[in-house]
Amino acid sequence: MSLPQRSAAPALSATPTRPHHAGFGQRPVHRSAAPGARPAVQHPMAGRPVGLRPEAGQPMAAAPVAQRPAPRTVSFLTVTEVAAIMRVSKMTVYRLVHGGELSAVRVGRSFRVPEPAVREYLAGARTDVA
Repeated sequence: MSLPQRSAAPALSATPTRPHHAGFGQRPVHRSAAPGARPAVQHPMAGRPVGLRPEAGQPMAAAPVAQRPAPRTVSFLTVTEVAAIMRVSKMTVYRLVHGGELSAVRVGRSFRVPEPAVREYLAGARTDVA
């Protein structure tokens, strides 16, 4: 038994009539007849003056900036860093977190411990030895 024969592929023209399909986030590529020649593509905002209103050619007023409170910077520590600070094993830190003795934030599959929480835990864990 013989396999059916395929017909010859149609000849492709050197210059396509429509632009090449672009992937996500890419511009379409227009191919020209001359190899290596690239079309002159200008950025849409290239001819616009910077800082001027387009209708009057006058400087734009600065937009009012919404006043936000100063961001609080809280540094987070990994379980390994907390274990090194406390000089205990990582498993001990995990036990403290799961037991609720040490507050932590779960990020994905790992925990991050706020630095003030480590200081509070260590301050509360001190005992007087006589």
